[in-house]
Amino acid sequence: MARAITRYADFWPYYLREHARPETRRIHYIGTALTFVFLGIALASGGWWWVAIPLAGYGFAWFAHFRVERNRPATFTYPLWSLVSDYRMFFLAIAGRLRPHLTRAGVSG
Repeated sequence: MARAITRYADFWPYYLREHARPETRRIHYIGTALTFVFLGIALASGGWWWVAIPLAGYGFAWFAHFRVERNRPATFTYPLWSLVSDYRMFFLAIAGRLRPHLTRAGVSG
C-alpha cells in the first residue's frame, strides 16, 4: 500500500502527476470555469443552480480521469486538497505560470 500523503506540499506534485495529460487538464479547466458561471447564475437567481456547481466541477474532472487519464480521482482520497488544487491549477494555467510546477513534478505533457 502506498504511503498516505500528510502534507499539502507533498500532495501538490502528486496532484499534478495525476493530471499529466494536457487533455485531462483542459477538461478540468472547462469544469472549473463552469463552476464560476453557475455560481454567478446561482447568486443572481438562486434556485437549483447551486446544484450545478459541484456537478460541473466534479463531472468534468471525473470524466477526464476515467476516460482520458485512466486513473482514480485524487478527490476520493484527498477531497479538500484536491478541491484547492483544482482551483490552484486553473488559476496558474490562466496566468501562464503552471509549466514550472508541472516540470518540478516531473510532468512533461
